[in-house]
Formats: sequence, structure tokens, C-alpha cells
Amino acid sequence: MFGLFGGGSKISVEDVKTGMAKGTLVLVDVRDGMELHMSGTAKGALHIPLQELKAKCDPSSPNCLPEMKDTKTTKVLYCASGARSSGGVRLLNSLGHEDVQNLGGLHDWVSGGGALHNV
Repeated sequence: MFGLFGGGSKISVEDVKTGMAKGTLVLVDVRDGMELHMSGTAKGALHIPLQELKAKCDPSSPNCLPEMKDTKTTKVLYCASGARSSGGVRLLNSLGHEDVQNLGGLHDWVSGGGALHNV
């Protein structure tokens, strides 16, 4: 969206799907639970609300999720519009994650041909 939200490179839905299939990429939905129940989530995405991102994605934290421990694995974040995921990209970078990208919003996933999962 004209670079308004910054916070990482833009990646295509096809590249995300390929990376997920190969196990080299983790797709993360940073929206809150209510949003997931209203609109669903990208099929195969890991749900980590933005407010929980630091605790669940800090490799030095005992609360870090197994999928987030490897700082070299590509992480792709999305939210509703791309704003929150942009902040999440910056946060993960500050925690040492090396390749973190912003997909944008759920609409970018859907318009790129990504499937949804109802929660």
C-alpha cells in the first residue's frame, strides 16, 4: 500500500504457499481471535496475536513456540490491512529473526489465491 506500512518486504502468495509446502516458511496471522472467528484464517497459518508475539517468538523465552525458535526460517506475517503485521515484522527482526516479511492483509492472501480455514 504505497510503502505506507513498511516493515519488511512484500512476498507473493505463491511464494508463501511454496515455502509452506517445503517447510521453509512459517505464515503467521497476528490478528486477534475475534477477527479469526469473523473471517477465518489463511489455511496453514499459525495464529499469534500481535500482543503475544514477543513472548511466543523470542527464541530466548521459555514461552517461545517451537515453530518460531529457528531465527533463520522465513516468517511471513499478515493481519487485516498490513499495519499490525508491519509492526510485527519490526519486532521479530529485533528478536533476531533474519528473514521476516509482510504479506499485508488477509485480503492479499485471498486475492492471491490462498485458501481460508474457518475457525
